Amino acid sequence: PAPDKFELAQNYPNPFNAATTISFSIPAASEVTFEVFNIMGQIVATLAQGRLEAGVHQLRWDGRLQSGIAASTGVYFYRIRADEFMETKKMLLLK
Repeated sequence: PAPDKFELAQNYPNPFNAATTISFSIPAASEVTFEVFNIMGQIVATLAQGRLEAGVHQLRWDGRLQSGIAASTGVYFYRIRADEFMETKKMLLLK
């Protein structure tokens, strides 16, 4: 059965070193954009962009920037936008 509401979970593990997993739920098929930002608000990675079916989904971020190089230790934010829903959470990358 499809979830009954949009929901963004805290990444796990947090803090993380090599990679982290982020779960989210969408109650109906939606256009989804999922991005990671640095503390200056710059997009450093796009983990999903496009139409996803209703359900619970998981994304993995390996701590790499769009360019493929490893991100620096620090605080990052991840944000999901799906139809009218938008939520942002914080995570910590430790090397």
